[in-house]
Amino acid sequence: MTYQQIRVLIVDDHPHAREGMKDILGGDSLFEVVGEAQDGEEAIEWTEQLMPDMILMDINMKKMGGLDATKEIKSKFPYVKIVIVTVSDNISYLFEALKKGAQGYLLKNLNPSAWLEYLRAIAFDEAPMSQELAQRILSEFSKDKIQRQEESPLTNREREILLLVAKGMLNRDIATHLTISEHTVKNHLKNILQKLQLENRVQLARYVYERGLHHL
Repeated sequence: MTYQQIRVLIVDDHPHAREGMKDILGGDSLFEVVGEAQDGEEAIEWTEQLMPDMILMDINMKKMGGLDATKEIKSKFPYVKIVIVTVSDNISYLFEALKKGAQGYLLKNLNPSAWLEYLRAIAFDEAPMSQELAQRILSEFSKDKIQRQEESPLTNREREILLLVAKGMLNRDIATHLTISEHTVKNHLKNILQKLQLENRVQLARYVYERGLHHL
């Protein structure tokens, strides 16, 4: 079975650490590194420009740390999978990372094969953590997740794409119309569906017409 490559943004304030992560990802053709950032602020900018599928986010950085950047990115781009990378195995960091919206937590001293196995599990929405830990996280942070969903309105570009979908335009046509890539359109649609808690294009169209947005 063939899979579409997972486009990865690497965020770390140490060049050697970024190179190390690139080397690890280079060991698996599933992953394609599409960009690098050296702090949380750059991570937010590059996420908006590149629309990556996954972000490897260092936890401690100057200007803006990984946890704050994760919270902001997930509020704007909920589709993207964020894996916090750190040298600390402190369980409180794990909980805080997941509370901010991260999908995973990796230790820098793990061997490359463990990294790739874990990242593959994240990419394919498998469960790379124990059921017991998952239950603890779910019970502790379910209310926060609900609040995040309520506080995530669509961006101007997402509203634009939503209206074009409602008109019956395909992804490639939307991409041409807006002069962006088809991949970017696809990831914007993932955002829109998650923010509105809808499942497909038909439901998106119904959402637009029921609210009279097609007249805008």
